[in-house]
Amino acid sequence: MEKLLNINNDRKLIDLKLVHSWITESYWAKGIPFEVFERSVENSLPFGVYLSGKCIGFARIVSDFATFAYLGDVFIVQEHRGQGYSKKLMEEIMNHPKLQGLRRICLGTWDAHDLYRQFGFEVIEEPERWMEIRNKNPYNTENE
Repeated sequence: MEKLLNINNDRKLIDLKLVHSWITESYWAKGIPFEVFERSVENSLPFGVYLSGKCIGFARIVSDFATFAYLGDVFIVQEHRGQGYSKKLMEEIMNHPKLQGLRRICLGTWDAHDLYRQFGFEVIEEPERWMEIRNKNPYNTENE
């Protein structure tokens, strides 16, 4: 039987506790409290990735839907990586009607540059123009 892949924005389908269990072990949000993660999803455009009805991935966009967006929390569970699901997820995100015509979409990654390059992302051309306020350990974890 062929497995059916579904990627959508239906918040009611997202198992927040399951997705939180993945994200809280990630390098970018290690130890994030559930309440903080839940609020981040409430205030963004989430994408759930489902294989034969089972959640296997997630991503979210933070945006004004006019000029700027930030892509974050992109995740496919380990056992389903390398099968093209992250590419399908990125296609859905990049083709979403609310994300067309934006001046800039940003993201941060340590290890997925090759994936994101396929969708037009590049290293910031003029990093000296960008600034940030960064709390290096917001959740009081040991590994940052």
